[in-house]
Amino acid sequence: MTDSRRNGYTGPHPRAEDRQKANCKLRHPKTHLRRNNHAETVMAKKAPNPVDVYVGSRIRMRRNILAMSQESLATAIHLTFQQVQKYEKGTNRVGASRLQQIASALQVQPSFFFEGVTATPDGKNSSAPTPNYISEFLSTSDGLELVKAFARIGDAKLRRSIINLVQQISPGRE
Repeated sequence: MTDSRRNGYTGPHPRAEDRQKANCKLRHPKTHLRRNNHAETVMAKKAPNPVDVYVGSRIRMRRNILAMSQESLATAIHLTFQQVQKYEKGTNRVGASRLQQIASALQVQPSFFFEGVTATPDGKNSSAPTPNYISEFLSTSDGLELVKAFARIGDAKLRRSIINLVQQISPGRE
C-alpha cells in the first residue's frame, strides 16, 4: 500500500492520469489531444493536404463549367451533397474509385484533377504553373461567368482593350 493510501487518500492514484494519457497515445498514435479550458479532451484540428484542396478545387471548377449543382453530382455518384462539399473543400480525401466515378460524372479523365499540380513527397505544392488565386477565382461562379463571356468576344482588339481597362482599374497593379 502506498503512503497516500495509508493516509486516507481514496482518489485515483496520482499517476493514473499519466497512465491514461500514455494508453491513449498507444491506442491512437496519430491522435494529438489537448485540454481546453473546461477540462474536456478535444481533437487538435489538422490542416487539409494541399493536393486534396487542389483536387477539390478542380472538381468544383469542372462541376461549375458543366453548370451542375453539388446535389446533382452527389446523386450521380450516390453520395450526399455534403460529402461533395467536403471533397471540394479538401476536408475529405477522394479515394481512387470515387475519383473515377466523379471523373465519369463530370465527363473528364481522372488525370484532369491533377493537371497543374506538382507535389513534393511531404505533400506540399511546389511550383504549380498557375498561382492558387487564379484556380480559386476560376472555381467561383463569377470567375467562370467572366471567362465564358470574355471567350465569346470575337474581336481581338476589343478583348485587348478590356484587359487594359481591367489592369488600369485593379488595385495593386504591377
